Amino acid sequence: MRPDLLARLADAQSERARASLLRRLRTVDAIDGATIVVDGRGLLDFASNDYLGLAQHPALREALARAAARWGVGAGAAHLLGGHRDEHAELEAALARWTGRERALLFSTGYMANLGAVGALAGAADVCVQDKLNHASLIDAARLAGCTLKRYVHGDVASAARQLEAEPEAGALLATDGVFSMDGDVAPLQELAWLARERHATLMVDDAHGLGVRGADGAGSVAEAGLSQDDVPVLMGTLGKALGVAGAFVAGSATLVDGLVQSARTFVYTTALPPALAAAARVAIDVARHEGWRRDHLRRLVTHFRAGAAARGIALLDSRTPIQPVRVGGSAAALALSQRLAEAGFFVPAIRPPTVPKGEARLRVALSVRHAESDVERLLDALAGARASVHADAAAPAPPSVPDPSPPVRARRGRGRKA
Repeated sequence: MRPDLLARLADAQSERARASLLRRLRTVDAIDGATIVVDGRGLLDFASNDYLGLAQHPALREALARAAARWGVGAGAAHLLGGHRDEHAELEAALARWTGRERALLFSTGYMANLGAVGALAGAADVCVQDKLNHASLIDAARLAGCTLKRYVHGDVASAARQLEAEPEAGALLATDGVFSMDGDVAPLQELAWLARERHATLMVDDAHGLGVRGADGAGSVAEAGLSQDDVPVLMGTLGKALGVAGAFVAGSATLVDGLVQSARTFVYTTALPPALAAAARVAIDVARHEGWRRDHLRRLVTHFRAGAAARGIALLDSRTPIQPVRVGGSAAALALSQRLAEAGFFVPAIRPPTVPKGEARLRVALSVRHAESDVERLLDALAGARASVHADAAAPAPPSVPDPSPPVRARRGRGRKA
């Protein structure tokens, strides 16, 4: 008899709930600076990837409104079928100039950019070697491409070399995040670029969390490492994090972009990004490039948070980016800590498996230009108090069980599954 797919999905959900892994969808009712309103309560938001504080920037709003008045709210077609407008072309040119590449190509999301790029570059006879902590979109991209996927120890260039050496005759794509989204650390990009040259592999960097934040003018972790288009032939970046808009791009040589236009299925077979978003993103690039004080402020917040955490005995992962993960360990403890912070007025969701490895649940504190140093200080105090409260609850003895005086209820037979 065939399995009931919906019942199997429900069973998996029940198992996730028992393991404290059930995700919850929250609706944000309003935003006011760094404060969001969730379930009627104002919470200081430390979960957003709007690192430079551009999502509410008045210049971006004005650019979006002007372009919407001209083009409407949607592109109406794929890029190749009339959806490509001058707003898209100008944004692609601006992205190429900013990142030091010949060309850039827009995608609707970062996930689609990775699926499209990897799928166009690698096939069944090839190997894709990836960091174990790469974003899920890179992992899925290799699986869908049908190539051999090999993963190396996080940040370990020697491990990556061994994986490449295991497939010496195959075409090779070496792929890594620039800044790792859940750990906040930066990949050893210079060493990986050297390895790719030595092993005749093509290096691809997903710089979703580095663009706008790293480098002298915010051009990203690849630019900060001093790597050119020849060093990193495939660069992916997103527009929905530090740039505060939505969408993504892949940048590189004219050969790469021309090939993606022909072969990247997630570019060919989807509606183009709304032109109004492209217009807003172009303004965001100008702000990110020329307002270096935003990155300076972020660096001060990172330093303040890390120093304050150390003074309070709060264990952090090793990160010099706005992503500051607080070590917790167990999923139930991470959920309890997140709840305590919410009660104190802070929005810091728990990050649990499978997003992070088993036993490595954490709170992912995301710092933004919207935060003041006083906000960071308040969070640190609340975090220290919440940790003490959670640890006290965990150490308290469980109350004695009381027998249920009611008689047992006999289950009725029926054709349905047990709840």
